[in-house]
Amino acid sequence: MTDSPELSLSAEPTEDEERAARARRIMEAMIFAAGRPVDAATLAAQVPEGIDVEGELAALAAFYDHRGIHLVKVGGGWTFRTAQDLADHLAVHRVVRRRLSRAALETLAIIAYHQPVTRAEVEEIRGVHLGRGTLDILLEAGWIAPKGRRRTPGRPVTWVTTPSFMEHFGLESLDDLPGIDELEAAGLLDSPDPAAEGQDEAPAQMSSEEEGGCAPDDADDAEEDDPAEAVSTTVVPLSGRGGSS
Repeated sequence: MTDSPELSLSAEPTEDEERAARARRIMEAMIFAAGRPVDAATLAAQVPEGIDVEGELAALAAFYDHRGIHLVKVGGGWTFRTAQDLADHLAVHRVVRRRLSRAALETLAIIAYHQPVTRAEVEEIRGVHLGRGTLDILLEAGWIAPKGRRRTPGRPVTWVTTPSFMEHFGLESLDDLPGIDELEAAGLLDSPDPAAEGQDEAPAQMSSEEEGGCAPDDADDAEEDDPAEAVSTTVVPLSGRGGSS
Protein backbone atom coordinates (compact mmCIF):
# COMPACT_ATOMS: atom_id res chain seq x y z
CA MET A 1 0.00 0.00 0.00
CA THR A 2 1.46 3.29 -1.12
CA ASP A 3 0.91 6.77 0.31
CA SER A 4 -1.60 8.91 -1.54
CA PRO A 5 -0.07 11.80 -3.45
CA GLU A 6 -0.63 15.43 -2.25
CA LEU A 7 -3.86 16.70 -3.69
CA SER A 8 -3.40 20.44 -2.86
CA LEU A 9 -0.46 22.64 -3.66
CA SER A 10 -0.07 26.35 -2.91
CA ALA A 11 -0.88 28.12 -6.15
CA GLU A 12 1.52 30.86 -7.16
CA PRO A 13 -0.18 34.20 -7.97
CA THR A 14 -0.33 35.01 -11.64
CA GLU A 15 1.40 38.03 -13.11
CA ASP A 16 -1.92 39.88 -13.49
CA GLU A 17 -2.79 39.23 -9.83
CA GLU A 18 0.59 40.56 -8.71
CA ARG A 19 0.14 43.70 -10.81
CA ALA A 20 -3.37 44.24 -9.38
CA ALA A 21 -2.15 43.73 -5.81
CA ARG A 22 0.70 46.22 -6.32
CA ALA A 23 -1.73 48.72 -7.85
CA ARG A 24 -3.98 48.43 -4.79
CA ARG A 25 -1.02 49.05 -2.49
CA ILE A 26 0.03 52.12 -4.49
CA MET A 27 -3.47 53.61 -4.46
CA GLU A 28 -3.88 52.83 -0.76
CA ALA A 29 -0.63 54.65 0.07
CA MET A 30 -1.47 57.66 -2.14
CA ILE A 31 -4.92 58.09 -0.58
CA PHE A 32 -3.53 57.71 2.95
CA ALA A 33 -0.77 60.28 2.38
CA ALA A 34 -2.97 62.85 0.63
CA GLY A 35 -4.52 65.66 2.61
CA ARG A 36 -7.60 65.76 0.40
CA PRO A 37 -9.65 63.28 -1.68
CA VAL A 38 -7.72 61.83 -4.63
CA ASP A 39 -9.53 61.38 -7.94
CA ALA A 40 -9.29 58.23 -10.02
CA ALA A 41 -7.34 59.93 -12.82
CA THR A 42 -4.53 60.88 -10.42
CA LEU A 43 -4.40 57.34 -9.10
CA ALA A 44 -4.44 55.82 -12.59
CA ALA A 45 -1.37 57.86 -13.56
CA GLN A 46 0.71 56.12 -10.85
CA VAL A 47 -0.34 52.48 -11.28
CA PRO A 48 0.68 50.01 -14.02
CA GLU A 49 -1.16 50.26 -17.31
CA GLY A 50 -4.20 48.10 -17.88
CA ILE A 51 -5.38 48.23 -14.25
CA ASP A 52 -9.11 48.63 -13.64
CA VAL A 53 -8.74 51.53 -11.19
CA GLU A 54 -12.42 51.80 -10.28
CA GLY A 55 -12.68 48.06 -9.76
CA GLU A 56 -9.59 47.95 -7.53
CA LEU A 57 -10.87 50.94 -5.54
CA ALA A 58 -14.16 49.12 -5.00
CA ALA A 59 -12.21 46.09 -3.78
CA LEU A 60 -10.24 48.30 -1.38
CA ALA A 61 -13.46 49.89 -0.10
CA ALA A 62 -14.91 46.44 0.54
CA PHE A 63 -11.72 45.43 2.39
CA TYR A 64 -12.06 48.42 4.77
CA ASP A 65 -15.84 48.14 5.11
CA HIS A 66 -15.74 46.43 8.53
CA ARG A 67 -12.63 48.15 9.89
CA GLY A 68 -12.09 51.26 12.00
CA ILE A 69 -11.50 53.40 8.92
CA HIS A 70 -13.47 53.39 5.69
CA LEU A 71 -12.46 54.21 2.14
CA VAL A 72 -15.16 56.50 0.81
CA LYS A 73 -15.75 58.58 -2.29
CA VAL A 74 -16.49 62.25 -1.61
CA GLY A 75 -16.30 65.27 -3.85
CA GLY A 76 -15.27 63.21 -6.88
CA GLY A 77 -12.27 61.66 -5.08
CA TRP A 78 -11.37 58.90 -2.65
CA THR A 79 -10.32 59.40 0.98
CA PHE A 80 -10.13 57.60 4.30
CA ARG A 81 -12.64 58.50 7.02
CA THR A 82 -13.11 57.09 10.50
CA ALA A 83 -16.04 54.73 10.83
CA GLN A 84 -19.18 56.66 11.68
CA ASP A 85 -20.24 54.30 14.46
CA LEU A 86 -16.95 54.98 16.31
CA ALA A 87 -17.33 58.76 16.44
CA ASP A 88 -18.39 58.77 20.11
CA HIS A 89 -15.27 56.83 21.09
CA LEU A 90 -12.96 59.26 19.29
CA ALA A 91 -14.40 62.53 20.64
CA VAL A 92 -11.86 64.48 22.70
CA HIS A 93 -13.13 66.99 25.25
CA ARG A 94 -10.78 69.82 26.11
CA VAL A 95 -11.29 72.70 28.52
CA VAL A 96 -10.14 75.97 26.97
CA ARG A 97 -9.50 78.77 29.43
CA ARG A 98 -9.82 82.30 28.06
CA ARG A 99 -9.33 85.62 29.78
CA LEU A 100 -12.12 88.11 29.41
CA SER A 101 -11.24 91.40 27.78
CA ARG A 102 -11.70 94.61 29.72
CA ALA A 103 -14.72 95.44 27.58
CA ALA A 104 -16.38 92.12 28.44
CA LEU A 105 -15.69 92.62 32.14
CA GLU A 106 -17.16 96.11 32.10
CA THR A 107 -20.22 94.87 30.20
CA LEU A 108 -20.71 92.02 32.68
CA ALA A 109 -20.46 94.43 35.61
CA ILE A 110 -23.03 96.80 34.09
CA ILE A 111 -25.47 93.96 33.46
CA ALA A 112 -24.96 92.66 37.01
CA TYR A 113 -25.65 96.02 38.66
CA HIS A 114 -28.32 97.39 36.30
CA GLN A 115 -30.23 94.28 35.18
CA PRO A 116 -32.46 93.95 33.30
CA VAL A 117 -30.59 96.19 30.89
CA THR A 118 -30.59 96.58 27.11
CA ARG A 119 -27.57 96.75 24.82
CA ALA A 120 -28.19 100.45 24.19
CA GLU A 121 -28.25 101.12 27.93
CA VAL A 122 -24.95 99.27 28.37
CA GLU A 123 -23.41 101.40 25.63
CA GLU A 124 -24.77 104.58 27.21
CA ILE A 125 -23.28 103.71 30.61
CA ARG A 126 -19.89 102.70 29.18
CA GLY A 127 -19.79 105.60 26.75
CA VAL A 128 -18.65 103.40 23.88
CA HIS A 129 -20.30 101.04 21.43
CA LEU A 130 -20.19 97.34 22.20
CA GLY A 131 -17.76 95.59 19.93
CA ARG A 132 -18.38 92.47 17.93
CA GLY A 133 -18.91 89.40 20.07
CA THR A 134 -18.81 90.99 23.54
CA LEU A 135 -22.26 89.77 24.50
CA ASP A 136 -21.65 86.51 22.63
CA ILE A 137 -18.64 85.71 24.85
CA LEU A 138 -20.64 86.29 28.04
CA LEU A 139 -23.58 84.33 26.63
CA GLU A 140 -21.30 81.42 25.66
CA ALA A 141 -19.82 81.41 29.17
CA GLY A 142 -23.35 81.06 30.54
CA TRP A 143 -23.07 84.19 32.70
CA ILE A 144 -25.80 86.25 31.01
CA ALA A 145 -29.10 85.41 29.36
CA PRO A 146 -31.86 87.34 27.56
CA LYS A 147 -34.97 88.09 29.59
CA GLY A 148 -37.83 89.38 27.51
CA ARG A 149 -38.05 92.65 25.61
CA ARG A 150 -38.39 96.23 26.82
CA ARG A 151 -41.75 97.78 26.02
CA THR A 152 -40.22 100.67 24.15
CA PRO A 153 -39.93 101.45 20.43
CA GLY A 154 -37.99 98.69 18.75
CA ARG A 155 -38.66 96.32 21.69
CA PRO A 156 -34.96 95.75 22.51
CA VAL A 157 -33.86 92.58 24.28
CA THR A 158 -32.99 92.94 27.96
CA TRP A 159 -30.10 91.04 29.57
CA VAL A 160 -29.69 89.60 33.07
CA THR A 161 -27.11 87.48 34.88
CA THR A 162 -27.65 83.75 35.38
CA PRO A 163 -27.30 81.33 38.33
CA SER A 164 -24.01 80.22 36.75
CA PHE A 165 -22.70 83.77 37.19
CA MET A 166 -23.52 83.76 40.90
CA GLU A 167 -22.10 80.26 41.31
CA HIS A 168 -18.83 81.18 39.58
CA PHE A 169 -18.33 84.33 41.68
CA GLY A 170 -19.55 82.75 44.93
CA LEU A 171 -22.67 84.87 45.33
CA GLU A 172 -25.73 83.62 47.15
CA SER A 173 -27.89 86.36 45.68
CA LEU A 174 -27.49 89.63 43.79
CA ASP A 175 -27.67 91.43 47.13
CA ASP A 176 -24.19 90.04 47.83
CA LEU A 177 -22.66 92.12 45.04
CA PRO A 178 -20.08 94.52 46.54
CA GLY A 179 -21.16 98.11 47.04
CA ILE A 180 -19.33 101.30 46.07
CA ASP A 181 -17.45 101.52 49.38
CA GLU A 182 -16.24 97.93 49.05
CA LEU A 183 -15.16 98.48 45.45
CA GLU A 184 -13.21 101.59 46.41
CA ALA A 185 -11.56 99.77 49.32
CA ALA A 186 -10.50 97.00 46.95
CA GLY A 187 -8.99 99.55 44.56
CA LEU A 188 -11.47 98.78 41.80
CA LEU A 189 -12.91 102.31 41.80
CA ASP A 190 -11.13 105.65 42.02
CA SER A 191 -12.07 107.54 45.15
CA PRO A 192 -13.13 111.16 44.56
CA ASP A 193 -10.39 113.71 45.30
CA PRO A 194 -11.76 116.30 47.76
CA ALA A 195 -9.05 118.78 46.76
CA ALA A 196 -10.20 118.65 43.18
CA GLU A 197 -13.80 119.39 44.02
CA GLY A 198 -14.95 122.91 43.21
CA GLN A 199 -12.11 123.56 40.79
CA ASP A 200 -12.96 124.49 37.26
CA GLU A 201 -11.68 122.14 34.60
CA ALA A 202 -9.58 123.53 31.81
CA PRO A 203 -11.42 123.78 28.51
CA ALA A 204 -10.61 120.79 26.35
CA GLN A 205 -11.17 120.05 22.71
CA MET A 206 -14.44 118.26 22.07
CA SER A 207 -13.84 114.55 21.81
CA SER A 208 -15.32 112.18 19.29
CA GLU A 209 -17.68 110.84 21.97
CA GLU A 210 -19.16 114.33 22.49
CA GLU A 211 -19.45 115.01 18.80
CA GLY A 212 -21.14 111.81 17.69
CA GLY A 213 -22.35 109.93 20.73
CA CYS A 214 -20.49 106.75 21.65
CA ALA A 215 -17.04 106.04 20.32
CA PRO A 216 -16.17 102.65 18.86
CA ASP A 217 -14.98 100.14 21.41
CA ASP A 218 -11.56 99.07 20.15
CA ALA A 219 -10.96 97.00 23.25
CA ASP A 220 -13.49 94.42 22.09
CA ASP A 221 -11.54 93.60 18.96
CA ALA A 222 -8.23 92.95 20.73
CA GLU A 223 -7.26 90.57 23.49
CA GLU A 224 -6.18 92.29 26.69
CA ASP A 225 -4.09 90.86 29.49
CA ASP A 226 -6.61 91.84 32.14
CA PRO A 227 -6.57 89.79 35.34
CA ALA A 228 -10.05 88.56 34.51
CA GLU A 229 -11.88 85.43 35.51
CA ALA A 230 -11.36 82.62 33.03
CA VAL A 231 -14.12 81.22 30.87
CA SER A 232 -14.26 77.45 30.47
CA THR A 233 -15.60 75.97 27.25
CA THR A 234 -15.70 72.45 25.83
CA VAL A 235 -14.36 71.68 22.35
CA VAL A 236 -15.15 68.43 20.52
CA PRO A 237 -12.93 68.17 17.41
CA LEU A 238 -13.67 65.96 14.44
CA SER A 239 -12.49 62.41 14.93
CA GLY A 240 -9.70 60.79 12.91
CA ARG A 241 -8.37 61.89 9.53
CA GLY A 242 -11.01 64.07 8.01
CA GLY A 243 -13.63 63.28 10.66
CA SER A 244 -16.34 60.67 10.53
CA SER A 245 -17.94 59.83 7.23
